[in-house]
Amino acid sequence: MSANFSRGLFKFLEELKSNNNRPWFQENKSRYEKHVKAEAIHFIEDFGPHLQKISRHFVADPSASGGSLFRIYRDTRFSKDKRPYKTHVGIRFQHELAKDVHAPGFYLHVTTDGAWMGAGIWRPESDSLRKIRGAIMDDPAAWKRAKNAKRFKETWELSGDSLKRAPKGVDPDHPLIEDLRRKDFIGTHDLTKKALLGADFMSTFASACQDAASLNRFLCRALSLKY
Repeated sequence: MSANFSRGLFKFLEELKSNNNRPWFQENKSRYEKHVKAEAIHFIEDFGPHLQKISRHFVADPSASGGSLFRIYRDTRFSKDKRPYKTHVGIRFQHELAKDVHAPGFYLHVTTDGAWMGAGIWRPESDSLRKIRGAIMDDPAAWKRAKNAKRFKETWELSGDSLKRAPKGVDPDHPLIEDLRRKDFIGTHDLTKKALLGADFMSTFASACQDAASLNRFLCRALSLKY
């Protein structure tokens, strides 16, 4: 089994950090196509069969545009930071209905130093957030089983931002108030550069995604989505 990612990807990202401008990128675009885009798309293709074993309702889309791979181009229209390119690689594996509703997914974020994985739902819009909080209050035992599942706790850490106070209509003394104050329902898992360059990274990534099943299954149920 060969590695999905190469040192060429990390070298390109490192140099891009010091040369984040259009002339340099155009001169080195062939390197981007070979070491970043092609490697990421091959990873997405290879992960597809693994993802189907985790859940048939999440999608690995290797399309060069609009698929699982995020664009490297930054949207600078409303930002003071006018650097044109992202210096990381973002790959998402969304629920099949993610284009219609806010839905959970899996995520891989590759930087010059290594990577981290994400699972769950980041910054859901108000209706989805209300449903998730409602599901926690309606069945607190199910939420506790999801976040305390052995495989999830061994691999993932619940993360994201939270409100400073209890959400409107929620008892500030609720025993799960810390979770009910969450604005994000995501798990994160750090990865080393060595792990990404390893020939067994695909199995490592797939296993970690399977470990997050309890979280994504609860979130799908809360949002009336199939898992």
